[in-house]
Amino acid sequence: MGYISDLRKKIGHDRIIMVGATAYVENEKGEILMQLRSDTNDWSLPGGSMEIGETLEEAVKRELFEETGLEASGAELMTIFSGREYFYTYPNGDKVDTLIILYRMTGITGVPKISDDESYMLKYFPKDALPKPLEARTEIMFGHMREMGIL
Repeated sequence: MGYISDLRKKIGHDRIIMVGATAYVENEKGEILMQLRSDTNDWSLPGGSMEIGETLEEAVKRELFEETGLEASGAELMTIFSGREYFYTYPNGDKVDTLIILYRMTGITGVPKISDDESYMLKYFPKDALPKPLEARTEIMFGHMREMGIL
């Protein structure tokens, strides 16, 4: 199925380092695309784990398409997040130290639509009216983005 799934079959729920590529998509109004996650029932940006042999840019474009149906011609590096505060335990017990690479997606085509079982909803939100609850790492990430003047 994928690198992380295959790894989990061997090591179970043990703590691992996970490289995640996350997509920051704005519409013409400057609103941010968010997904309501089906695993945690909270909101986050689209994204996911890098697969063996992929570049980060390929990973973020693939994840964006898989989770939203949107295609992007470009992915511009915004910033990188890591550290103790990005440790996370998924509802199934999987433990990860997450390295989050955030990309501003450009050249977006298509209409957002749920195309896998990872989301309940996709919706654009104004930057000053983000949805609640936010996924724990997303909440921390947005706080850092505000401090950096990105959000």
